[in-house]
Amino acid sequence: MEAEILSSDVVDARVAPKGSLEHLSQEEIARLLDAGQGGLYPLFRKCALAVLNSGSKIDDARIIFEKYRDFDLKILRKAWGIKLEIRNAPATAFVDGVMIRGLKEHLFAVLRDVVFISNEVVDGGRFDLRASSGITNAVFHILRNARVLESQVRPNLVVCWGGHSIVRDEYDYTKRVGYELGLRGVDVCTGCGPGAMKGPMKGATIGHSKQRIGNGRYIGLTEPGIIAAEPPNAIVTQLVIMPDIEKRLEAFVRLGHAIVVFPGGAGTAEEILYLLGVLLDPANRDQPLPVIFTGPSGSADYFEQIHRFVGATLGSEAQSLYRIVLDDPAEVARTLVQGLARVREYRRAASDSFGFNWLLKVPYEFQRPFEVSHESMAGLRLARDRPVHELAADLRRAFSGIVAGNVKESGIREIERRGPFELTGEAQIMGPLDHLLRSFVAQRRMKLAGSDYQPCYRLVA
Repeated sequence: MEAEILSSDVVDARVAPKGSLEHLSQEEIARLLDAGQGGLYPLFRKCALAVLNSGSKIDDARIIFEKYRDFDLKILRKAWGIKLEIRNAPATAFVDGVMIRGLKEHLFAVLRDVVFISNEVVDGGRFDLRASSGITNAVFHILRNARVLESQVRPNLVVCWGGHSIVRDEYDYTKRVGYELGLRGVDVCTGCGPGAMKGPMKGATIGHSKQRIGNGRYIGLTEPGIIAAEPPNAIVTQLVIMPDIEKRLEAFVRLGHAIVVFPGGAGTAEEILYLLGVLLDPANRDQPLPVIFTGPSGSADYFEQIHRFVGATLGSEAQSLYRIVLDDPAEVARTLVQGLARVREYRRAASDSFGFNWLLKVPYEFQRPFEVSHESMAGLRLARDRPVHELAADLRRAFSGIVAGNVKESGIREIERRGPFELTGEAQIMGPLDHLLRSFVAQRRMKLAGSDYQPCYRLVA
């Protein structure tokens, strides 16, 4: 046994690396010890606890951290490498005193990414994070270090977005779509959490199994601010922790060859606005990227609300960038596979990588980290007297702030201290925004089912 069971709730354990960091030089061990037990400790502890708390029904990060306030871990030096000494870890991460293998892989993926980002991206000076090209280069190196870039594989990675708080019918539908994708040899990438992030992976595993595909990929991309509210699900085989939401979103659009959007809430709206804003940039006019919004027939009203909001704020050109398919998983999969063929032809003709879309232009306004605060939310320009992709950038930030106020520890505390964020803009934008957000609340898409929702925002036209 590698663990000591203290109670039915918590466990002490010592675990060795699995999936990442199995072989380390003495210099790397020294750097890990210095970083892991120094300034990086609070960040590593938070992400590690989120991973070990996988399967939780709580999406309030503050409640999770309070429940396991005695959770602690440290890096130990061994002759062959390192071990982690863990105190008061969630007992659900262990079976008969042994940590579940998938969770162990996720735990060391966290350590790998947190240390790499600190040493190489933030403090190393290798990347100019004030320049668009420098940010893209940093995203590439984080993904390469995590070994998720596949240069020799034909384009077959579909990114699936959607909410962690969805009803059972919608969750079952995401599994059906994943199953149809798996039958066609398609791999899946999601935000790695529960709900619409888990369902497609679960369905794809069955489809892959029926086709005897043993190397299917289930990639999960997350970031420290959201990982506690949306802990990685157990199906994720390749977990990557990106530094912030902007780099996470860029990783999605550069890794993925097609995108499926399932029903969701504020976080899904943020992803949609990011995607449409990037594609609306004139430099990306020729970029083939299949995008489908889909759900069961009961989700028709949700997609009608999204479609109406996009039309009212970004216009008909933005609406033309996606197709809505209801209650037809096989049609979704067939359409995406056809689109993947066009992506393959375009990448080959343009001499672009199959594994990382270098030619896609992501404007700096979509890359610059948005620090959510009352001042930054109030300062957003929600007006139509500007290029449409720039308006999309600020609308994306507005939803990012709402997500922070809903589930991120820092955002929740800011709301408690100073009250709701205030968003101000033109009536022609604020009216549709208010209508959309009210529909999310009415459909219980802002929090996990059963939780009361108090708006963290106030709209002023």
